[in-house]
Amino acid sequence: MPIQSQICRTIPADIQTVWNTVTSLTDYAWRSDISKIEPLNATQFREYSQSGTITLFTITQTQPPHLWEFDMENEAFSGHWVGRFTSLDNGRTKLNFEEHITLKKRLPHCLVKFYLHRQQQKYCRDLCRKLQQPR
Repeated sequence: MPIQSQICRTIPADIQTVWNTVTSLTDYAWRSDISKIEPLNATQFREYSQSGTITLFTITQTQPPHLWEFDMENEAFSGHWVGRFTSLDNGRTKLNFEEHITLKKRLPHCLVKFYLHRQQQKYCRDLCRKLQQPR
């Protein structure tokens, strides 16, 4: 049974800036959860977590600057991620990130759901921190 997690946030930056930051595979030092991103081709990349877990991402849909979707797979899970970006007044952007994963190992669903939500919150905190830096 898939586990779902969703987070919605309003980011104090314009949609194009948010889009460029989130979708960049080269400017990722602002993310506290990963050590490296390795682009493989036009639709695939690998992320290396701080703990050494390698996750393969395959981009399935891109509609700049409004929609970015990909499939994910590593030794623990497979899943799908959808990021929706909406331009708001005063140069702000609404984010809606959804994750659906299926575990490959038996783990308590409530703990995994908590972990996913915590990771999404950390990502949004890191993103806000990055976008508030002087350019």
